[in-house]
Amino acid sequence: MKRKMLSHEIVNGFTSAIRGRNLYPCYQPQINHSTGRMVGAEALMRWCHPDFGLQFPSDFVPVLEQNDLIYWADLYIFECVCSFLRKCLDSHAPVVPISVNMSRFDIYRHEYVDGIEKIRKKYDIPVKLLRIEITESSAIGGMDLMTATIGQLKACGYVVEMDDFGSGYSSLNILKNLDVDIIKLDMGFLDGDIGGRGGIILSSVVNMAKWLDTPLIAEGVETLEQADYMKSLGCNYIQGYLYAKPMPEKDFLEKLYQTEHEPIAPSMKLIDTMNAGKFWDPDSMETLIFSNFVGAAALFAYQEEKLELLRVNEKYTRELAMNLSAQEVIGLDMRQGMDEHNWSVYENTIKKAIASGDEETCETWRDLHSKCCGDDRICIRSFLRVIGRAGQQFLVYAMVQNITAEKKNYREVYESDQRFRHASEQANVYAWEYTIATKEMRPCFRCMRDLGLPAVVKNYPEPAIAAGIFPPDYADMYRDWHRRLAEGETNIEGIIPLTVGRVPFHIRYTLESDENGKPLKAYGSATMVVNMPNEKESA
Repeated sequence: MKRKMLSHEIVNGFTSAIRGRNLYPCYQPQINHSTGRMVGAEALMRWCHPDFGLQFPSDFVPVLEQNDLIYWADLYIFECVCSFLRKCLDSHAPVVPISVNMSRFDIYRHEYVDGIEKIRKKYDIPVKLLRIEITESSAIGGMDLMTATIGQLKACGYVVEMDDFGSGYSSLNILKNLDVDIIKLDMGFLDGDIGGRGGIILSSVVNMAKWLDTPLIAEGVETLEQADYMKSLGCNYIQGYLYAKPMPEKDFLEKLYQTEHEPIAPSMKLIDTMNAGKFWDPDSMETLIFSNFVGAAALFAYQEEKLELLRVNEKYTRELAMNLSAQEVIGLDMRQGMDEHNWSVYENTIKKAIASGDEETCETWRDLHSKCCGDDRICIRSFLRVIGRAGQQFLVYAMVQNITAEKKNYREVYESDQRFRHASEQANVYAWEYTIATKEMRPCFRCMRDLGLPAVVKNYPEPAIAAGIFPPDYADMYRDWHRRLAEGETNIEGIIPLTVGRVPFHIRYTLESDENGKPLKAYGSATMVVNMPNEKESA
């Protein structure tokens, strides 16, 4: 640069700069750091004065803005880009989408969208090859106008990018209100420091972009260390001096031929029936259902043995039965609470859900701690379904049931059954369960072993009578017992000679009914007796 132009020289020389093509775009490629392929480029305004030399945009752009000339400059650069793309298309040269900057002053001109559409149609450029960049600061003080302009752009099919995200003071609020398609993250945020507090915030921004289903481009990347760091966070798209400086049209065309291309992929691909934006909206129907009408549910991210809880509903916290708040639950390290075996079961179930695309179920034990309840070990039955994917990161929807009591009861029943088995071996006791409504009998292991019964005997007691287990002269009496059980008689007992050997057994039935008194099941037992009475005995 020979010298910096003065303000009046910029204003007076603007028209000549356009006519003489001294105002022109340079192109800076955007690269997928994981593949090395080009995903797009940004057209950056440059001014090279024949007498004063190359001017810095930071010097001449504010002057153009102050003198209501930036609108014409932006339209001119947009036309240069369209002209370049038309030459590429006509010569069958490779092309990538090119981003063009829109000044905050452009939104005050309601004809801006009409202006660029007129140019695009003049050169017959597919709208998918053009992106419009807005800056974060553009929306400050003009949110309504910016929202309306973005709506017009998207209605025409343009991809809208938010440039310099993180450089202002109200990034999150602006991002919440503006429906942008791509976020460009200002790497100046790190201020040369990799990691630390800035790194933690960057990681959060990357994750936030994923849940918004919004691709992220790191802008201003100058070192391999920065690019690798952003890749480790899940941001693969890079723009900066590491790969290329802004270059004139001729050099960029060569770059297009030399570099393979690929499209920018959505950050998080969600299942077709799920709207991510509505799901995170506290007033949406999706959130209403999640919070109130489904069981205990949670959302978490899974990637390479790492789990991060993102959201839980109130029923989820209650299901843990540890008097933990939602914030405390989200802060839990799910993996830390599981031993190696239980973690392996849980992770394998996640992998099955990824592979199948369907719901998968598992049961795992976890150790939890809360201030009021202390330490406890609980068993959780989890129903897992993958609802989104971003590269190797997966968004998982989990429904859970606390089955600790069920497991403990099962253990007690199992241990009791084991004791009963050992005792009955010595006591010549047989036992079975009879379901009233279905007339199904489930025999104990000794019944199956000694009498050859199947695991389920249907239309009981007829098969037992037909097999000779109950002798013909006692058959009607035994049938009558089952009729009385169906009518609600709670206890029936008597002595019946069983099998062809007519060995006397004391038969006892105890009835179980529901809360309305309707008979459900009867529990039967047969205990060998020493003497057989002369008469049939019944209750």
